[in-house]
Amino acid sequence: MVEDELALFDKSISEFWNKFKNTVSDTSCQMVGLRDTYKDSIKAFAEKLSVKLKEEERMVELFVEYQNQIRRQNKLIQEKKDNLLKLIAEVKGKKQELEVLTTNIQDLKEEYARKKETISTANKANEERLKRLQKSADLYKDRLGLEIRKIYGDKLQFIFTNIDPKHPESPFMFSLHLNEARDYEVSDSAPHLECLAEFQENVRKTNNFSAFLANVRKAFTAMVYN
Repeated sequence: MVEDELALFDKSISEFWNKFKNTVSDTSCQMVGLRDTYKDSIKAFAEKLSVKLKEEERMVELFVEYQNQIRRQNKLIQEKKDNLLKLIAEVKGKKQELEVLTTNIQDLKEEYARKKETISTANKANEERLKRLQKSADLYKDRLGLEIRKIYGDKLQFIFTNIDPKHPESPFMFSLHLNEARDYEVSDSAPHLECLAEFQENVRKTNNFSAFLANVRKAFTAMVYN
């Protein structure tokens, strides 16, 4: 009976061992399968991660390139802005220069108009004085033997005759013109009169031309008799 029990125990042991071996074999196969599956998953994940990283790197590169483009565009915009401001400043400067030039031209026109009016007035005054002189000349020619001629340089030449009783036709003369100050200026007396400068000053002060001519004739006459 004991032998039977031992035989039964051995049988149980053998069945247990066989089952254990089968279980271990199945588990080992499952572990190998899980390992292969894990490796495949890891490989697939690594590939996906690599692709994702490449995409991220590309995105970073695109972002950096976009920033560089923005910087270049901003630089160009700033340069154009600076050039525009410079151009505006130049235009304003030219406008101011034009305004100054226009003002100067207007001032010159006004000054020219004033000078033209002054010259016109002076010419009219000279014409009036010459007319008076000519009128006086006609009178003096008849009464005093005085002839007045217009010579070079807008000068008038005064010629006296009938001074020397021995030679009535002998000329005694001097020249006269108006200087830049519009005053009488006497020159070229023949024969020479020392007192002519004094007579010139008197006629400038008094503007009495008749008295001036009378004094000159008296001086010539005194020279003949002396």
